[in-house]
Amino acid sequence: MKTTITVLALSLAFALPTAVHAQSGADHAHAPASVAQAIDVPEAAKAPVSVVDAFGAALEASDFGQVEALLDPAVIILETGGAERSRSEYLGHHAKSDAKFLSGTHSQLTHRTARVDGDTAWVASERELHASKDGKPMTLSSTETMVLANTAEGWRIVHIHWSSRPKK
Repeated sequence: MKTTITVLALSLAFALPTAVHAQSGADHAHAPASVAQAIDVPEAAKAPVSVVDAFGAALEASDFGQVEALLDPAVIILETGGAERSRSEYLGHHAKSDAKFLSGTHSQLTHRTARVDGDTAWVASERELHASKDGKPMTLSSTETMVLANTAEGWRIVHIHWSSRPKK
């Protein structure tokens, strides 16, 4: 059960192709009327946001080389009451199951706020995820916070916190 919840929590955070469209406004016509979008991303935060979106797209595509490149080696990932304390730990455990789950989901970004302060940025995202489990459709609400550091290699994710629950 914990593995299922973990996969669902991560999944909510990463079905990002819709998020990329929502940020640009291109997806508004396809968004359900019940889902309002609120995007607050100033110009200074667009580069870190693009890293967050690229990470989600790479995970969904099972592009683990790109996932690895966007995570700091000492990233800390918190979810479902657990922790993965490095990039190698994440790639060796949950990344593959997260990618598998994400390949069969549809995600709608509903809110996003991002800020930059010097060489640190944070991106907070909320999503509605549509998936199926045991042949039954389900909708989940997901929240995600990513903290990034501007390194010599560019913006890298140093912390992720995912949380999700079934939508009522």
